[in-house]
Amino acid sequence: MNAIVVLILAALGIVVGYGFYARRIDRDIIQPDPKKATPAKMYMDGVDFTPASRNVLFGYQFKSIAALGPITGPIVAVAWGWLPALIWIILGTFFIGWVQDYGSMMMSTRRDGDTMGALSYKLVSPRARNILLLFIYFYILLIMGAFGNLIGKGLMVNTKVPFGMLAVTLMGVLAGQMTYKWKRDIILTTVVTVVLSFVGIWLSTQPAVSNIFSALYGFRMVEGKAVSPTIFLGNTQAQVIGTLLVVIFCYLGSVLPIWAWAQPVNYVSFWIIALGMLGGILGMLIWRPGMGDFPAFTQFTIGAGPLWPMLFVTIACGAISGWHSLVSTSGTARQLENEVDALPVGGGAMFMEMALATISFLTATVAFGSFKAYQDAAKPGALGVFAEGLARFLDHIGVPHDFGVAYGSVFLVIMGLTIMQLAVRFMRVASSELLGDKVPVMKNIHVGTIIALLLTILFVWIIPWLTIWVAFGAANQLMAGLALMLVALWLLSEGKKHTWALYPSIFMIVTTIAALLFVAYDNLIRKLPTAKTVQASIAYILIGVICLLLIVAAVMLIQDGLAALRKWRAKAAEKAA
Repeated sequence: MNAIVVLILAALGIVVGYGFYARRIDRDIIQPDPKKATPAKMYMDGVDFTPASRNVLFGYQFKSIAALGPITGPIVAVAWGWLPALIWIILGTFFIGWVQDYGSMMMSTRRDGDTMGALSYKLVSPRARNILLLFIYFYILLIMGAFGNLIGKGLMVNTKVPFGMLAVTLMGVLAGQMTYKWKRDIILTTVVTVVLSFVGIWLSTQPAVSNIFSALYGFRMVEGKAVSPTIFLGNTQAQVIGTLLVVIFCYLGSVLPIWAWAQPVNYVSFWIIALGMLGGILGMLIWRPGMGDFPAFTQFTIGAGPLWPMLFVTIACGAISGWHSLVSTSGTARQLENEVDALPVGGGAMFMEMALATISFLTATVAFGSFKAYQDAAKPGALGVFAEGLARFLDHIGVPHDFGVAYGSVFLVIMGLTIMQLAVRFMRVASSELLGDKVPVMKNIHVGTIIALLLTILFVWIIPWLTIWVAFGAANQLMAGLALMLVALWLLSEGKKHTWALYPSIFMIVTTIAALLFVAYDNLIRKLPTAKTVQASIAYILIGVICLLLIVAAVMLIQDGLAALRKWRAKAAEKAA
């Protein structure tokens, strides 16, 4: 198999999926009304409800849904062979991924910008609201733990990365000022902020800048290798400071108005990512690499578990992800200026994420020349495979390799951090909705944010990344199944065809509950008895128990969901009679 053939297959999936299937659903079933006032216009408060142009919102949506999932997932999943991973990336997006993103966005837009909690209250039951909010809180905590571990303890420890990320962040803040305060042209704003961001990334690779962070991290040469001193629980000074930098970024992303921080930072980041994707594709078109001896299929069960259900939770965001439903409802639906923007923003961003997952898939399967070379490159971690693979693609369009690797690393930090800032914001909203009436202080944005970040630090510093990642993947995909169930109920309540959302919901719920059961069994029955440290025992127990709690919450939601399905079907039949 050649990289060009893979790119053609992915392009066909986008053209047919978006151009025909998605447009048909939009035109014949949803029927957006360009004259209808959206929640962003009706409830504009400058904090959460802020009308934004389609172009800015597309960049915000893509960067808000695309994190490390579409990169890490395909690189890990090709261990089952390249064929299952490629099929799931293309068909998962085609039949399920965009359906959830677009359906959730339109559902919230038509329901006054309601969050998932409020929607479950109105469409399912009051009990469902509380259970779903609890589910969402723990599920997002797993996201924060997984991404925080990768970034705070991994990527930010590289002294050539933090300054580049700081530059992109400052340019995002500048973009917000130029767009909303100074009323500058969007093209001028984009060119200025994106060019200066690349200058910042280049400066971050210069010794005069990277040495500042080397001193801050306390690096010393030991036997020819730079080493940061260990402080506690096996965490080095560099990892502790890296985690705290992540926490500060997320705190500001949670408490500042969305136009001043989260939205413009994600918009500028979108261009950094998009240009990297374009450069990678151009490099592949010039290079035209093949997969060599990379097998189409290895075996049904590998170290990560059996192909079903684990493949479908290992590749999450590149095919379907529950996180997207939270972004589409609590974030983008409250910024939609016109209903007709929902398909290009919600559906279009999902198909673009599929393209990113395909590039990530190719970094693993073609960039290293053989299956053995991929396995060797993946031993330190999946993110290293992507950074090195992207740099090898960029080599073929004249980008220096060292800059390409640094760019790939900043690329990955941007992918993760821009999601984490929104995750904290959603945790703050969920805790306020769940506890705010009984504990009024939880409505304070600073209190909700600080609690969420303290729990994040606990997870990052105690639990190993891989242990959190598999649990996060299963919970994330179960969230997608529950979101699709809500979309199906909303469609039914509106008297519209709903099976295009209901059938994907059933597949995702059954598959991901099986995955959560496997992860709970793996941690509590197989790993816990052989744990060698107290820290490892705590990690296995925490993850196993959270998986079981999520299963119980999901079963209760499904029970209430089935009752709601019968109720809305009875009302539809009564109306038809």
